[in-house]
Amino acid sequence: MRRRPSRRRLLLVLVAATLAVVVADVGEWPAATHVRGAGAAVLGPLERLAGRGGSGALGVDDAAAGRERMGFEAAELGRGLEEARQLRELLDAPGASGARFVPARVVAVGAQGASGPEQVTIDIGSRDGISPDLTVVNAQGLVGRVVSAGPWTADVLLVGSADLAVGVRVGSAGTLGSLTGATGPAGAQPRPAGRLGLELVERGTLQVGDAVRTMGSVGGRPFVAGIPVGRVTEVDTAGGRFAATGAVTPSVDVTSLDIVGVLLSAPRTSPRAPVQGGSG
Repeated sequence: MRRRPSRRRLLLVLVAATLAVVVADVGEWPAATHVRGAGAAVLGPLERLAGRGGSGALGVDDAAAGRERMGFEAAELGRGLEEARQLRELLDAPGASGARFVPARVVAVGAQGASGPEQVTIDIGSRDGISPDLTVVNAQGLVGRVVSAGPWTADVLLVGSADLAVGVRVGSAGTLGSLTGATGPAGAQPRPAGRLGLELVERGTLQVGDAVRTMGSVGGRPFVAGIPVGRVTEVDTAGGRFAATGAVTPSVDVTSLDIVGVLLSAPRTSPRAPVQGGSG
């Protein structure tokens, strides 16, 4: 015969669940209200059971329905906690430091390309201050750019899309380059799935491990400067080209996007020192 859960064990479950709800609330994520509601729904049956000291008879059907309901509500609570965790990571990311952004959730995925989805839909739009050509990031780096915005949703073209080219700086020297979803230069071996094509636009060298960051656009649209894009993982050896080419593994896995941020302003940067020309 199975033993009923002790009052002490139930109390520990209540304390753990309560702490989880508090952590989500501290994150000040809009889903916190949802988390609190799910938490109350989960804690309520446990509190009633603990108050009875594990006694009291329930019908078999009632018990089964209660377990199913609590399982669903616990899953919803876990979802809210995960969203709060991702938002906290985004707030703490170097690329978001000093920037104003609107957090969003991916709610739909568009057509698939060679390296995954090429476009997603997020749950914010023009009523939230979103317009085309804004930079989209997550805690790991560049996600893409907004290409269209309705009142409540917006479409984002993702890094790796065949239609998206990103001006970048490569390595410690900041060599200028262009990053696309192309499979590679003419005559080169096809890139593995998930790799991006990089071509320098000025003379310079590429090395495996070089960091790749956004070069930035005028007014920060469509890309603000300094956002991590990825790292060089392959350098093409074939000659005959003006500048070096290679492959980049992106910082962001576009196949598992969830919480993202749309930048409304560029991250804070160091002030530029003034200079003075010669007197003649």
